[in-house]
Amino acid sequence: MSLSSADFAAIWLTLKLASLTTAILLVVGTPIALWLSRSRSWLRGPIGAIVALPLVLPPTVIGFYLLLMMGPNGVLGQFTQWLGLGTLTFSFTGLVIGSVIYSMPFVVQPLQNAFSAIGTRPLEVAATLRANPWDTFFSVILPLARPGFVTAAILGFAHTVGEFGVVLMIGGNIPDKTRVVSVQIYDHVEAMEYAQAHWLAGAMLVFSFLVLLVLYSSRKTRAGWS
Repeated sequence: MSLSSADFAAIWLTLKLASLTTAILLVVGTPIALWLSRSRSWLRGPIGAIVALPLVLPPTVIGFYLLLMMGPNGVLGQFTQWLGLGTLTFSFTGLVIGSVIYSMPFVVQPLQNAFSAIGTRPLEVAATLRANPWDTFFSVILPLARPGFVTAAILGFAHTVGEFGVVLMIGGNIPDKTRVVSVQIYDHVEAMEYAQAHWLAGAMLVFSFLVLLVLYSSRKTRAGWS
């Protein structure tokens, strides 16, 4: 028994979804994490709590509300219909939006910790050299926070790969369009195709182990350097 063409299609779609979601989260999550690490506004607590909500909410709850929001009667659904794009439910674009929201804390929190660890001294030195905010970010903050970006990218990618509840609620189970690996495993089990489920589940297990191995090995290496 080996992987079928449907299994490979689900794997490819999952990798595509995880890669795109991680790229978007690194772009969107960086300013959010930077603001959370530097701001003293009273909004810091509420916004930090909103970002962290996916850590405690069941995926089906997030998926349910996103389904309502992106549906024909939802705010986002009505807006996309007004634009002539239809609704985002049961589409790859909808999966990306749901994945970005669901995996956001796994990217924002490592970045926030990395930015906080930099402290204020390097920024003060950059200011004395008359560096503008963009120069300070790319020349000072980004190099010093590079380990945080690596951790954020790994965790965001891996967490998106392992999604189930959110993607099933938003995207359903459409072959080559919204059927990711976790849903494909569920289909195999539901059809009592345990051999096929073993192949995919085993691949997920190995992938998860390798991700954690790389993550913890890189942390140990950085700790040894410091």
